[in-house]
Amino acid sequence: MTAIDGFSFDASCSVRIKLQSPIVINQVRHPIWINTAKRPTARVFAILFGIESMARAIITSVVPIQTYDLLQSERSVSILYTCMSLLGLISTLSIPLLIVRIPRRWVYTAGSVSLMLGCVAFALDTISGQAIGLFLRTFGAGTLSITLSLYIMDHIKKGELVRAESVRMATATLAWTAGPFLGVFLYTRIGMIAPFLLSIGFSILLLTLFWYFRLSDNPALQKGPSRPANPIANVRRFVVQPRLRLAWLIAFSRSCYWSTFFVYGPILMVATGQGSLAGGLLVSLGNLFLLGSILWGKIGMAQGLTRTISGIFILLAIALIGAGIAGESFPMIAALMLLSGSFFCVALDTLASTTFIRAVHPHERAQMTAVYRTYLDFSEILPAFFYSIILTFFSFGSIFIALAALMLFTAIFVWRYLPRRL
Repeated sequence: MTAIDGFSFDASCSVRIKLQSPIVINQVRHPIWINTAKRPTARVFAILFGIESMARAIITSVVPIQTYDLLQSERSVSILYTCMSLLGLISTLSIPLLIVRIPRRWVYTAGSVSLMLGCVAFALDTISGQAIGLFLRTFGAGTLSITLSLYIMDHIKKGELVRAESVRMATATLAWTAGPFLGVFLYTRIGMIAPFLLSIGFSILLLTLFWYFRLSDNPALQKGPSRPANPIANVRRFVVQPRLRLAWLIAFSRSCYWSTFFVYGPILMVATGQGSLAGGLLVSLGNLFLLGSILWGKIGMAQGLTRTISGIFILLAIALIGAGIAGESFPMIAALMLLSGSFFCVALDTLASTTFIRAVHPHERAQMTAVYRTYLDFSEILPAFFYSIILTFFSFGSIFIALAALMLFTAIFVWRYLPRRL
């Protein structure tokens, strides 16, 4: 009986162990998987941003020159850019509707494909092709920007953002330095289609690397419920938050400088007889200053964002006033002043996005990022609209004076309202 009891005891132990073993194993394996899952580093995002920048930079100077060749009027170019940017703005605000219904990786893929289709439209070399290409390029750039920003906010800690952003901008230096001049060189010396084919090639490379890195909007990394993706409600929610409004103003003013530099810098060179290659070289040299992104990141962390950003806007205004005074009478002096402005604007590329990322709430990142991203669309719509009016009554240099006024306004606003603790 004792033996039987002993046997029964051993058997019960055996049964108990067999029943509990799967539970113990499952409880151990689950947290181990979470802890060992690889998260993308700043280098991954820098590589993707660098390839995307190359795809866009190659045709950055080509598109305004091609549009000017088709329309033969600075004012007509401004009107076309304004109309297409308005459509791009509507599409940008609708991107969260895609993100909540489609996995983020497919939205990113759609952005890459849009860049390719935009190049096909540009290659048609017609006014309608230019219009379609401008829209697709705007939508593609907006989609890639929003989705990549969401990935960065998911995987990069807030304390590492300034360093990560400086590395990301520095990685894009080669693209924005060589791309514009290379594109215009291919456009003028080899053929109109050549730069667009090369841009398509880099878009394909971007898409290949993106899927190789296997970025994923993992639900385990999400931080709270998402708000309904209603574009109007998202805009209202964005506007009632002062820090988000200020971040938008900083980004908008910075982007106004770049949109003016990219579009009207090459046009200034062509209109004054310096040639298309001079226009491409101007944009390439301006982007060479991206090498200073890491330096500007260190200055921003040492001096504080408030002092650094407001001071940079003042320096930008001074450079623009100089370019406006030189104008078409002294185009090379105007070009040098625009280049000096580019040196300072690179600092804003490095530091400005940090003001938004530190202000946005985790649970509404997708919606607020889409609204924040409209600064790019407005920076193409509003300057082009006002420039078309200004150029009706004043000389070419007056557009730079008008832009300087915006820089001074932003400098004052930043100094007064940007929190000192950032």
